[in-house]
Order: sequence, then structure tokens, then C-alpha cells
Amino acid sequence: MWARSADSARRADGKLEGAAEVVRELEALADCDVVVEAVAEHPGVKADIHQRLGRMLSERTLLSTTTSSLSVGELARASGRPDRFAGLHVFNPVEKMDLVELSFPDEASDETRGRFRSLCEWFGKTPVEVPDVAGFVVNRLLFPYLFDAVRLLEGGGLTPEAIDSCMKLGANYPMGPLQLLDFVGLDVASAIGEALGVEVPETIHRLEAEGRLGRKTGAGFYDYE
Repeated sequence: MWARSADSARRADGKLEGAAEVVRELEALADCDVVVEAVAEHPGVKADIHQRLGRMLSERTLLSTTTSSLSVGELARASGRPDRFAGLHVFNPVEKMDLVELSFPDEASDETRGRFRSLCEWFGKTPVEVPDVAGFVVNRLLFPYLFDAVRLLEGGGLTPEAIDSCMKLGANYPMGPLQLLDFVGLDVASAIGEALGVEVPETIHRLEAEGRLGRKTGAGFYDYE
């Protein structure tokens, strides 16, 4: 966990600067104005964190989750402060991707909605409000495409490099689908697919079982070591 100090500022080039303190106890976040949760994409883990945060944060604090597949409303209610809660879904690599999908529980106040939109803009991002449905907009459309690329690979005759090159050069995507799955993490991709109700290809399950989860483990569809 980390907390940015109140004296943080924006440089002329738009980047933030200022001291960031790394902390290990939730209680150290008690005086923050905004808390953004980014723990494992698991409903029990996230709900437990939000219950604990909801009890200890000050009344003014805004609370948010980075989930892309779980119910924002359910997590908001677990926190006990659904009027001050939002789904704040950023995209990797965060320093390059402009979009933030903003999703709110029904109970969120107008002030909460406005403060989160302003926060995203202050970060130099473009917020787009989306409904509280699994996958929001981007992942709901993206993951069927990613999994189709894996099935194309399973059909034989193509390498990961060939599939990724076709999509980068032919569709002008910055990353090929198999590269992107490795970047996201195959375990995370599998969890998102299951939450979306999209069949996860067998190859992803096999690579998970082998511990090849993508870049973070040094191997996935590609080897990184």
C-alpha cells in the first residue's frame, strides 16, 4: 500500500511529483481523502478489505475499487458507505492509457460522482461513466476477442508471434492479443473470463497449471527470461 502526501504537485509536463509513503497497515490510510483498492480480483478478498476500510476511514473519505469484473454495488455495500464509493477501472500501462471507466452504485451521491470525475481529470485521464456490469465496456468486448486469438493458436499452423504481428500491423493495435494476455496475467484473465461468463480456452488453464502466468512469472505464451 502507498499514500501520496498532501504536498504532491503537478509538474509543467503534467506528471505528478511528491513524496509517496509506503505503508503496511490499513490504519495508516485513515486520514486519506481518497482510497483506491487494487487487491486480488476475488470477491471475498475485496469485500473483506472494504469492510475493514469502511469501518476505519473518516467520514469525508472516498473509497473505490479497481475491479473490472465484480459488482461495484456489492463492494460498495460491503464498505458501509455506498454513497461515497466508485469503481475506478484504469488500464495498463497506466502511465500511457488515458481511459478510466467510472462506475457508481445507485447510492452514490452527486458530490461523490463529481469528485471522482475531477480526480480522474486531475490525474490527466479521461473518465467515462459506464454501467455496473461485469467487464464494464472494454473488458466485455475485449476478452472474447483475446480468447478467440487463443483458440486460433490452438487450431495449429500459427505462432503467437504471427497472430500478434497480424493484429498489430493489420488493426493498428499497440499490443497483440497474446502479448496482452501475458501482460494482464493468465490467472487474472481466467478470473475475468469466468466472471463474464465467457468460456476460457483450455490452453490458458494448462498454462496456469504449469505456473506460466505471463510476464509476472517470466513465462506465458512467451518466455521473458
